[in-house]
Amino acid sequence: MPVGLPRSTNPFDDDKLHEECALFGIYGSSDASAHTALGLHALQHRGQEATGIVCYDGQHFHQHRDLGLVGEVFDKPDVMRKLKGYAAIGHNRYSTTGDTVLRNVQPIFADFDFGGLAIAHNGNLTNAYLLRRELVRRGCLFQSTMDTEVINHLISRSNYSTLIDRLIDALSQVKGAYSLVMLTNDGLIGVRDPLGVRPLVLGKLDDAWILSSETCGLDIIGARFVRDVEPGEIVFAGKDGIKSIKPFTKAKRRFCIFEHIYFARPDSRVEGLGVYDVRKRIGMELAKESHVPADIIVPVPDSGVPAAMGYAHQSSVPFELGIIRNHYVGRTFIEPADHTRHLGVRLKHNANRATIEGKRVILVDDSIVRGTTSVKIVAMVRAAGAREVHMRIAAPPTTDSCYYGVDTPERDKLLASRLDVAGMAKFIGVDSLAFVSMNGLYRAVGEPGRNADDPRFCDACFTGDYPISLDDRDGPEERQLSLLTESA
Repeated sequence: MPVGLPRSTNPFDDDKLHEECALFGIYGSSDASAHTALGLHALQHRGQEATGIVCYDGQHFHQHRDLGLVGEVFDKPDVMRKLKGYAAIGHNRYSTTGDTVLRNVQPIFADFDFGGLAIAHNGNLTNAYLLRRELVRRGCLFQSTMDTEVINHLISRSNYSTLIDRLIDALSQVKGAYSLVMLTNDGLIGVRDPLGVRPLVLGKLDDAWILSSETCGLDIIGARFVRDVEPGEIVFAGKDGIKSIKPFTKAKRRFCIFEHIYFARPDSRVEGLGVYDVRKRIGMELAKESHVPADIIVPVPDSGVPAAMGYAHQSSVPFELGIIRNHYVGRTFIEPADHTRHLGVRLKHNANRATIEGKRVILVDDSIVRGTTSVKIVAMVRAAGAREVHMRIAAPPTTDSCYYGVDTPERDKLLASRLDVAGMAKFIGVDSLAFVSMNGLYRAVGEPGRNADDPRFCDACFTGDYPISLDDRDGPEERQLSLLTESA
């Protein structure tokens, strides 16, 4: 897959924007690898294709990386026994660049003249292809098709002497959204891009310092949340404690607003806000803006639940579980052959006829991407006897692709880029359709509204307002990354 271009979502599994990746790191714990595996387990929602851990015992680095879920990869005593050390970093992957094969599983590791360096990355570099092409011309040999490896080569070729200075030099050449955790002989490093698009938090467990994509990664091991890593900040945890530097030109924060809508786990706090509370407030805004007479409010599980609760509270219409989700369907339960593809939604959801039949139903979901799953959900609810079906969406229409580390379809595959709201309602088959407004969304996260001249968040998927230049997208068309093909 070309660097910088969005990958298609799985047409059988579901019709959501897919999570980016998860990061976890710890320094100063005798159970570093075990804590990292637990942290990655809590962050499994951010990536389900592959996982890996690299740890350091004071003399040697140890690693294990594989395709699959955290529980599948690390629930093996012989694997965990080999992951010795007092410091470790880990990564869960949902690929936005590069094929899902073992050579693209993070963290990636390399030996440098200053020692070993492992890197794990959440996000996407928007000039990685152009940088990679130039590095290859200068003799660099790439072992993966990930944009993350570009950072390794830029560090290697830097003329500065210390690792931190080399890292600053490397990151000054890249563009895009990134949070990084890095493991060296001397300690643990965390970095956020200058706009803070992707999340990263700092925590502490006894004397150990921890980095995690979300606070739920701290909670699972009983760690204390200290603070968010600031946009443009580099934090270093080593034998002398924690140090912080902010070497980049200060920029206006543009945190990804979709973290609040869907990506982050409801029990996490991101950028000072409780995710669950924000999602309930989005539902309340929806009810204020677009309520219609109804008998029940039904969430599309599970991501629509908090917004539906907020909607029900604001509208005083009962909240009911009119759709039941089967939580035991694996991602590879059945091959998505043409003759079984239509069964996909029924493998994961089933209408609760006793609750729905004869009722005017408002379905609440977090977003509409292609709309294909929405069509099936609505048809299922109607087949269960609903008298009317209305749909309310806890996000504005998704009109544009993300290039900052979220797996989205090409723009012409996004339903909202092709149809207006009335056309979408007809396509989905609902009696009415409404989305939360941009101002309503911003009010739910504590802003008075969206200031078009100074938006606080990255909301490019709704507005097309990309805060970071898309050099790869606007560059050359020929983007072959590797001659090697391999099976997963």
